Amino acid sequence: MNGDRLATLHPAYFALVMATGIVSIACALLALRPIALALLWANTAFYVVLWSLTLLRVIRFGDRVVADLQHHGRAVGFFTTVAATCVLGSQWFVVGGASTVATWLWTAGIILWAAITYAVFTLLTVKERKPPLAEGINGGWLVSVVAAQSVAVLGAQLAPGFGDRAGLALFFCLAMWLGGGMLYIWIISLIFYRYTFFEMHPSDLAPPYWINMGAVAISTLAGSLLVLAAPHSTVIRDVLPFVKGFTLMFWATATWWIPMLVILGIWRHGYSHFPLRYDPLYWGAVFPLGMYTVSTYRLAQAIEAPFLMTIPRAFVFIALAAWTLTLAGLVHQLLRREPPHPA
Repeated sequence: MNGDRLATLHPAYFALVMATGIVSIACALLALRPIALALLWANTAFYVVLWSLTLLRVIRFGDRVVADLQHHGRAVGFFTTVAATCVLGSQWFVVGGASTVATWLWTAGIILWAAITYAVFTLLTVKERKPPLAEGINGGWLVSVVAAQSVAVLGAQLAPGFGDRAGLALFFCLAMWLGGGMLYIWIISLIFYRYTFFEMHPSDLAPPYWINMGAVAISTLAGSLLVLAAPHSTVIRDVLPFVKGFTLMFWATATWWIPMLVILGIWRHGYSHFPLRYDPLYWGAVFPLGMYTVSTYRLAQAIEAPFLMTIPRAFVFIALAAWTLTLAGLVHQLLRREPPHPA
């Protein structure tokens, strides 16, 4: 990678790992195991390469990294490192059956979540010059919710194997799930306000707006896994109806967003003829499709609603097609050595 590409590497590029990981898990759950295994090894390579490039960028272009941390549009992209770490951990647990690897990744994810959450929100709070709401807020802000929920998702899967400490781990995951849900309500209120009371241009509807749906889809997954892990936690058993109710609300919200986002996408590219070309932020649109597939699958198990299984059986192919098309765009850009699309 040349210097210009490295200098402008978007912090949200770890969404590539998020998207690949969740599509792999979806394939594993829906009897497409050979694809799931191939994506597991590919995703591990993506993760190593992206961390190598990120560390190299910190060393060579530290000033650009600091500038990103203080930029309302790009700073939230750092949350993808948390989500990527935990989604990869879930991938190794579900697809690879490697609980030790998954546990180490969960530990790293918790540390990253704490460091990035308080660093990013503190810097954006205390900076002197801030953009207007219409310019500063976008769907990418909800990656902060995805990061918190990804920690809860991986922890809820690992906790039953922790023996006497299972209850403590699940209490922590329950707190992360509730905190992430509250954060979604705060941020989506601002995004919906921006949607309906400010002028929208086709260029404003960037791919990260699909995280509007993805953030509640992963909240659904976290809640479903907490329900399934309830036998290992007295606290969760005591609040089980509440957890089930909120989980179903999250799923209904994610489902509501899908037609809305499709309609807006048609308006953007069909009616307004906004060019459709590869952008690293499109991985943030692939991830919600895979996450909706997996979350609906787990919800069907958690609330004993087998009729919901029709949805993931169809959505897995939509998610896989979206991942393939986005990867083709990435390969095409790399082969043509095009400069990264500015964001």
